[in-house]
Amino acid sequence: MTDKLQKPNILITGTPGTGKSTTSEMVAELLGYNLINVGEIIKSEKLHDGHDAEFDTYWLNEDKVLDHLEPLLANGANIVDYHSCDFFPERWFQLVVVLHTQTEKLYDRLVARNYNEKKISENMQCEIMMVVADEARASYKEEIVVELDSNTVDDMENNVNFVSNWINTNYPQLE
Repeated sequence: MTDKLQKPNILITGTPGTGKSTTSEMVAELLGYNLINVGEIIKSEKLHDGHDAEFDTYWLNEDKVLDHLEPLLANGANIVDYHSCDFFPERWFQLVVVLHTQTEKLYDRLVARNYNEKKISENMQCEIMMVVADEARASYKEEIVVELDSNTVDDMENNVNFVSNWINTNYPQLE
C-alpha cells in the first residue's frame, strides 16, 4: 500500500459506545467510501478463536483479521470502524480518528446496549484511562491521529465534516 493512495483509508476508533459505527456510517455515506465494520467481519467471517462469555466478546485472531482486510484496503476509499487500533499496520491509514465520550453519556449508552456490569466497568475504565487514544498515539504518526469529542448528534455531524474537510485539504484532486 502506498503512502498516497488516490483516496485515503480512514480508521475511526474509540471505546465501545463512543459513536464509532454511527460516525463511520455517516462518513462513508457522505463520501461514497466503503464501510468496513471490523467487529461484524470478525463475527461473520469467523476471524476469531472463540467467544468470551464473561465479557460477551470474541477472542480476536489478529492474523486472520489482517489477512482478510489487506486486500480490502489496497485501493483506498475505506472507512474502517473498530474499537482497537494497535495491531493494524501503520501503512494502512492516512487518518486515524479517535472518538471520546463523556463518562456519564458513555455509561448510559453501554447500559442501553445491555452490556453486563463487568463489560460496562471495563469499557468505562478504558475511556477514563484513554486506552484507545494511547494505542493510537503509540501506533501511528502523530500527525495522522486526531482525537474528537462524540457526545452529541452535533458532535457527530461536526466529526463527519472534519473528516470530509481533511480529505478535501489533503486529497484536493478528489474535490
